[in-house]
Amino acid sequence: MSETRVNSSPRQISIRHRGRGAQVLIYFGKLLRMFLYQNDWKVLPMAALIAGLVGMVTRKSFFVNMEGSLMGSFAVVCVCIWNGCFNSIQVICRERDVIKREHRSGMHISSYIASHMMYQALLCLAQTLITQYVTSLVGVQYPSEGLITSSFFLDFMLSMFLITFASDMLSLWVSALAHNTTTAMTIMPFVLIFQLVFSGGMLTLPEWTRPMTYFTLSNPGLKVLAAQADTNHRPYATISKLVGKMRDSEINASVTIGQVLGLLQQKENPAVAELRARELGRELTLGEVMDALEGSSTFAALKQEPILEDVTLESALQTLLQSDAFSAVTGKTIPLTGMTLETVLRTLLSSEEAKPLLAQKLLPMSTLGDLLDTLNVSGLMEKYRETAIDASMTVGELVDLLASNEDVRARWDTPISLHTNLGYVLDLVGEERIKSFLEGEAARASYVADYELTPENIFKYWSSLIAFIFIFALLAMVTLEFIDKDKR
Repeated sequence: MSETRVNSSPRQISIRHRGRGAQVLIYFGKLLRMFLYQNDWKVLPMAALIAGLVGMVTRKSFFVNMEGSLMGSFAVVCVCIWNGCFNSIQVICRERDVIKREHRSGMHISSYIASHMMYQALLCLAQTLITQYVTSLVGVQYPSEGLITSSFFLDFMLSMFLITFASDMLSLWVSALAHNTTTAMTIMPFVLIFQLVFSGGMLTLPEWTRPMTYFTLSNPGLKVLAAQADTNHRPYATISKLVGKMRDSEINASVTIGQVLGLLQQKENPAVAELRARELGRELTLGEVMDALEGSSTFAALKQEPILEDVTLESALQTLLQSDAFSAVTGKTIPLTGMTLETVLRTLLSSEEAKPLLAQKLLPMSTLGDLLDTLNVSGLMEKYRETAIDASMTVGELVDLLASNEDVRARWDTPISLHTNLGYVLDLVGEERIKSFLEGEAARASYVADYELTPENIFKYWSSLIAFIFIFALLAMVTLEFIDKDKR
């Protein structure tokens, strides 16, 4: 306790001042009384209400898929920043005159800020616990095991606390800068918008604005929550929804038998490799397979499916004119006529007299049954009727056997014009297998190293948030040291 002597007539007056540590406790007690008697406790039910609303929106996808985990992390960052900012945005500016008077009477600014840090830390911790409890209560499924500690709940709570406390100290500095509550509340929306827009996670920022993310506490805040949510290794749910919506999309394509068998021989493709590894079942012959198919009503109906498009002479000539191979001879002159080959074909296509000829169908097949008859599948099956298929034979071995067969090789380049829909293809190959494959590829393409769940990343982001806490507290302290220069 220090003592100051003031000269006064007719006697000296001694004024005793409390030390810095004692002043911290005095102001800390004052803040606790304000919490109870000036309704500062209202920030706690407000935190519960906000947490409930966010939890109800994110509960179905948070910690479930990649998009939901990233959006949930961003939503939690918004909650933490909102809670922290409104804890302290008015605490200094509303008693600025009192602070000025007490500072002139011997109050240490460092003690005043330290007491606020202690009080706001308790308030932020209470808000963090309430937020986690309410979000879990409304259905957010938090993982059980943590990376840094044995509890994920404790790891995640520490991250939320640091984000909330850092935003609280940022708001404390704003409150020290503002001369009244109106100014502070006017500045606050701009601070919030800057923090959320330049978090660097949800919005794609222009290259020249990206350095601004280093000045936001929301950037390490979002990264640490996204990393703890293991965003990089969650499935990409948008793919599943997109595939489901596209089931009725029509597919028109032209392939050859060789292309189909070639696709089924791509062993490096995970989906094809899984299909090739399947065993065919009990030992049987090709004749038994043919008899089973012919006696099946489903196969009889399938043979009537229109999978091939009719090809006319006109469409064939149009295709020929557009082909790259034809361009090499397009300018050659036909002997005795003086006309080029292209001129002859275009004249033929534009002639009214040639319309009946051009309408003639070159490939009159239109159903699966027509295709099988044209390829003489029945004849081939009769030829190899007694060929046995081993029970241990896999789909891949059967495909390789067909690809090496002379009769199949003879029809290797036979074109097939397919007309179907995506749903039929998905049912044939396996919709869940396709979705899993696409989701895995999309997740790898959207991988972000900053969201990787490693101790190094977590400690780096925690350190950044702790640095922000002390930087903003120091700025608030320096700002208040000049309060005596306030001209009001």
